[in-house]
Amino acid sequence: MRHGLVSLVVVLFLAIPAGSLASVQHPLDSLVWDEYWTLLEVLQEAGHLEGAAFPLVQLVEPPKDQVWNWKPSDEVPRQARALLRKDGDGYSATVDLTSGKVLSFEKLEGVEVNFLGSELGGHSETVKSDKKVQEALARRGYDNLEFVICAGPPPGYYGTPWQKGKRVANYTCSDTRRSRNPWTREIPGVTAVVDLEKSEVIKVVEEEIVEGGPRFAEYDRASLGEPREVPGPIHTTQPLGPGYERDGNVFSWQGWRFHVRADQRVGPIISTVTHGDRPILYQGFLSEMFVPYQDPSFGWYQRNFLDLGEFPGLGGTLKPLVDGDCPGHAEYLNSVVAGGDGRPVDVPGVLCVFEREPGDPAWRHGADGPQSRHKRDLVVRSAAVVGNYDYVFDWTFQQDGSLRVAIGATGIVESKAVSQATADSGERVADVGVGGGVGEPAPRATADAASGEAADAYGHFVDRHIVAVNHDHYFSYRLDLDVDGTDNNFRIDRLVPKELPRDHPRRSLWVVEGEVAENENDAMLDMNMKKPALWRVTSRSRRNHVGYPTSYQLKPGRNAATLLAPDDYPRQRAGFIDHHLWVTPYAPDELYAAGEHPTLSEPGMGLPEWTESNRELDGDVVLWHTVGMHHFVRAEDWPVMPVMWHSFELRPFDFFDHNPAMDLP
Repeated sequence: MRHGLVSLVVVLFLAIPAGSLASVQHPLDSLVWDEYWTLLEVLQEAGHLEGAAFPLVQLVEPPKDQVWNWKPSDEVPRQARALLRKDGDGYSATVDLTSGKVLSFEKLEGVEVNFLGSELGGHSETVKSDKKVQEALARRGYDNLEFVICAGPPPGYYGTPWQKGKRVANYTCSDTRRSRNPWTREIPGVTAVVDLEKSEVIKVVEEEIVEGGPRFAEYDRASLGEPREVPGPIHTTQPLGPGYERDGNVFSWQGWRFHVRADQRVGPIISTVTHGDRPILYQGFLSEMFVPYQDPSFGWYQRNFLDLGEFPGLGGTLKPLVDGDCPGHAEYLNSVVAGGDGRPVDVPGVLCVFEREPGDPAWRHGADGPQSRHKRDLVVRSAAVVGNYDYVFDWTFQQDGSLRVAIGATGIVESKAVSQATADSGERVADVGVGGGVGEPAPRATADAASGEAADAYGHFVDRHIVAVNHDHYFSYRLDLDVDGTDNNFRIDRLVPKELPRDHPRRSLWVVEGEVAENENDAMLDMNMKKPALWRVTSRSRRNHVGYPTSYQLKPGRNAATLLAPDDYPRQRAGFIDHHLWVTPYAPDELYAAGEHPTLSEPGMGLPEWTESNRELDGDVVLWHTVGMHHFVRAEDWPVMPVMWHSFELRPFDFFDHNPAMDLP
């Protein structure tokens, strides 16, 4: 249930005090307050502003080679791109902020621009005034709709006749009375499909009537009582100040140097990463998320969200950090955002930077005079609120030259109210006649005696009468590695068993068989514990002191492979989940794994489309790493889920001549 209860504020990081008119210091710095106004004024002067809404405003980056070669004394080129919705159509506008000129204003054909928050929460009265909706809600005991609100996210697009050519959303209604947790207050069994352009209900689907309706599941302190006592406070202080240096949005720490900005669509972007002035990573960011739910009823099978690309206007990728998100000594950074009208809005504290000592050794040895070295990290952290789910995103720079990227999933799992009380109660839903005479019935109902399925057939009981629905999370990271420059190869080192001669005491061992991927098909790879392999970006021009090419390894962590059928429409729309790794030649306009315009998108956009021609991997390459998780929800995930972490590392492999953490004190 991702609806208008979600804050509609877009959050975009800028490392400047909120409300100030700071100057731009770097070509990759986020758009500042004045630049948003320049964009609006230029579009107004050109006659493009009247009646326009702004789903997305972004910096247009200068060419990559210019950024790598840029010096503080050089001019800072500045352009902005806005996606607009105007008179029922989508447009893309590019404005030169320096000259104040419109460089392009193009109507977008065959695609839909991202959803606006007002579209997904602004048609509540339309839904509530629909007679079929009123009848369906009345059958559930809601004759008075004063405390009912209706809203809905983008539907999972299936190319059906009632979706084709329309801008639609699936609205559900919630009882808002006496609850601080709206996520269990959805009135089950009623879905209204809304034509957002016409603001009219075009389809109503009624499913089972759940006895007792929505349930309460509070998690605030007032409901839980006094918090537990945690004795013995632990304090971390830095009396001499932080150990990193900061120059605008550029941070330097322990040999590392990198630029930080955030983007309205993808959140934090880490750029121009070097170690000891040697290039490693031009840019890394989370390019897309995909969350499909595993329930065949109408109200649920369409819940398969491309969370970053479909509705960045909701501002989910970056939200203000709150007490408890970061340690007490962290430095917080403020933001300026573009609202739905394109005007800048100040938002404080959306990103934090801090050092930490986790208490682990960086390395140790105990055979010849025990020695150990303390480990210290530098963390860049943000938080996302995407409907019911919250995510914590970390980029952790380590003293051994590794960069760890971590995703922490938390928040509230999506659930449905059911008549059956518990898993072992033996209760089953009464036969209420699925469909109820309103709209058209779902293809299959859950928790329904007629179907013979238990209430938890597609999920797990987390409370009495509450089932959390099974679902997946997939994250695609775009990693433009430039290892000692852009002249790189992608290499696969496979660990293969080798049988030894019969007269040898050992029968077998393993050896490494390496190959360079020549094209995109060679580099479509999946994790396989029975066929292990190392994935590396290697330099073609630089070698280490013993003659090996310098390289950085992508080291996956805990992961999952999709279980969806290859012809399943949601899987085809989110085709990047087909592989744990894709590798493409660098292309500045290939930024998002599910395509630039995934809203109500057709199958095959993004990585499947780009790689169809099987381009050569000859020089500058980009890695796309898919991190997946299946979530079979447990009782301990309710009513708020403990943070569950998944991560991967970019790890030096023959990049240094020895352990770079040897000189730690």
